[in-house]
Amino acid sequence: MAEFNINQVQELDCDCIIVDKVFASCQQRECFPEVEVEVCDKTFGSIRFRPGFIVPNTLIVTDTDTPNFRRVRFTVRVPFQVLDPSGNIIAEGFLPDIFKDIILYIPDARDEFDFRIVVETSSEVLLPPVQTGDKLVFTAGVFIIIKVVGTVQLLIPTFGYCPPPPPCEEFSPQDVCEQFIEYAEFPDFFPPQLGDQECPPCYPVP
Repeated sequence: MAEFNINQVQELDCDCIIVDKVFASCQQRECFPEVEVEVCDKTFGSIRFRPGFIVPNTLIVTDTDTPNFRRVRFTVRVPFQVLDPSGNIIAEGFLPDIFKDIILYIPDARDEFDFRIVVETSSEVLLPPVQTGDKLVFTAGVFIIIKVVGTVQLLIPTFGYCPPPPPCEEFSPQDVCEQFIEYAEFPDFFPPQLGDQECPPCYPVP
């Protein structure tokens, strides 16, 4: 741990805050060429992915021969929803399970200090899905960020409390008559006169 020097912060306004600190992180990619789901002859519109998560009871952390580094094993599961053109859910499922067996920096700490393994995912469809009858097949790619997180108290520079936010905007349905009266432009009531128009050049009649 770096030595704390109070002289470096005497000129600043500082606060102690409790935050989740990321001690280590890494990224990986996964690709699934053919994911199949039943849509029961309904019309396909789009696919929406939900946040991936570590499957309960799959996380195993064990020591290695290198101090402060641990072997971390777990399973990631990514939910998805199949939507029709109107945005209604017609099918739900999970991408194939993603098994991870990696080395992460997890430093030695007192027994009461709790490190957490956190995953974030960003998934996308890589090719246009193909629907055949009640089957839909698509190709998916998944970006994964894996983090080692612990709650700590940090001293940080601060500019004080945040200013008050702007007032909330109240929802009110639009009144068609009010919109018409206030904003509609008045039309021309009479047809244009000859002098108001740009006349085309005259040509002799053949």
